[in-house]
Amino acid sequence: MDLPVFRAALDDWLDEHDAELRGEHAAGGSLDDHMDQLSHVKRTAYDAGWMRWGWPEHVGGLGGSSLLRAYLGEALTSRDLVEPGIYSMTEVLVPTMIDYASPELAALMVPRMLRGDETWCQGFSEPDAGSNLASLACRAVRSDDGWRVTGQKVWTSLAQYAQRCVLLVRTGTTESAHRGITALFVDMDTPGITVRPIETMHGAPEFCEVFFDDVVVPFDRMLGDEGQGWAAAMDLLPFERSTALWHRAAYLHRRLELLLDAAPAGSLDPARVGEVTQLLYAFRLRSRATQYRMASGGQLGAETSIDKVLLATVEQAVFDLAEDALADQIVLGDDDAAERWRSEFLYSRAATIYGGSAEIQRNIIARRLLDLGSDR
Repeated sequence: MDLPVFRAALDDWLDEHDAELRGEHAAGGSLDDHMDQLSHVKRTAYDAGWMRWGWPEHVGGLGGSSLLRAYLGEALTSRDLVEPGIYSMTEVLVPTMIDYASPELAALMVPRMLRGDETWCQGFSEPDAGSNLASLACRAVRSDDGWRVTGQKVWTSLAQYAQRCVLLVRTGTTESAHRGITALFVDMDTPGITVRPIETMHGAPEFCEVFFDDVVVPFDRMLGDEGQGWAAAMDLLPFERSTALWHRAAYLHRRLELLLDAAPAGSLDPARVGEVTQLLYAFRLRSRATQYRMASGGQLGAETSIDKVLLATVEQAVFDLAEDALADQIVLGDDDAAERWRSEFLYSRAATIYGGSAEIQRNIIARRLLDLGSDR
């Protein structure tokens, strides 16, 4: 199915099923509501076939260009049917599962994620590793019954809801820290795993600490070979910093439209509105180019750090504009609309941190794209 036909058919289906898709957990409530709504929308869209387009047939997809699933994410977020951050986990984690898992494991697990029957999380960051992912210390050692994992992860999004975790562990002691890392696909109900949610300043426990105490992971749950974890991470991170951001662009576009409608007369400087709009369209243009490059078979790499910097810039610009125009609502309002604007403004402060901080992204751009040398 080509994109124009898909777009028209999907839009008709979404119009027809709007009330059914909104269900009882409309977007804008608690994190629990967001997660229930996400599962409901994904399941409904999967059973109707829409969530399967753009994914390979050998993992339960219907084939077709990745642009099809990009438009699905755009449509769902712009209609406020799903929250873009949690929806994006599919785009972040599933491509690497397809690339690195055994065909049997991918065929078993991917449909569960696409249908919303499962949530997965990403166990990368550690409290003592800082921005140097290669210095991670969570360790796995071989035993007769599989890998035995001990260590800690932090800032693990949605871990309290997750059935599985894409986990980076240290399995080697070679001179190269990168070659001593292995990627595992861990069942979160395995004995020895403790999850502790962390409440952020916007009031939602989106992140977690996760502790692993002699957790057994079967050998057939490796993603790739032993010592190939760094390659798996480098495969995953560009998706986190690029394709997963396309539907966030649609969400920001919609929020800017709503802000312009809600702002009191005279509360917005037209010149500033123009600057924010320019930033938004610059990001969307860049993100669109990334989507088309991937759809044509191009590899994603360090250049996706540009996408992430642009996203962080425009997200904060949109909600800075909202803070100025709707200051009374954001600070003092107590209705649902005010609470949402307030929560979104607070969350936007993290845009230059989540998915790799702005400083990290600019270092990547400087070193790997502009060849400006090390920052040391």
